[in-house]
Amino acid sequence: MSRTYRRGPHTVYELHYHFVFTTKYRKPLLRGESGVAVRDLIRAICEKNDIRILKGHVRPDHVHLFLSLPPHLAPSRAMQAIKGKTSHHMLRDFRRLRRECWGKHLWSRGYFVCTSGNVTDEVIAQYVANQDVAEEDEDFKVSG
Repeated sequence: MSRTYRRGPHTVYELHYHFVFTTKYRKPLLRGESGVAVRDLIRAICEKNDIRILKGHVRPDHVHLFLSLPPHLAPSRAMQAIKGKTSHHMLRDFRRLRRECWGKHLWSRGYFVCTSGNVTDEVIAQYVANQDVAEEDEDFKVSG
């Protein structure tokens, strides 16, 4: 994937996250028309929230998303929007899902998220540590 930074009014950023979330009880509910509908809803929600979909995959019992989020949007808020809105619309539009998912929930409670980057934590730590400073504190230095 080529390095393309996104730009905001006062920021330049590249914030990539890998999300995975599952259907309630891991039931294989997202097949055919319902899988396509989830994909289309996720696309619309992401577009509305300035979230770029780098890659996505709807499986029968879970969804993988590789997303680029703007810096003002916390990963938890992105998941709240995606899971909440897709659940609401899917349970409204697909009667069979209401029978399978009692309690008005399409998705299980949690989700997986991790960040992605082109450098390791060690490289960033070394870069920060070596910013032309006097040796005064090992973990959090001050220069100037």
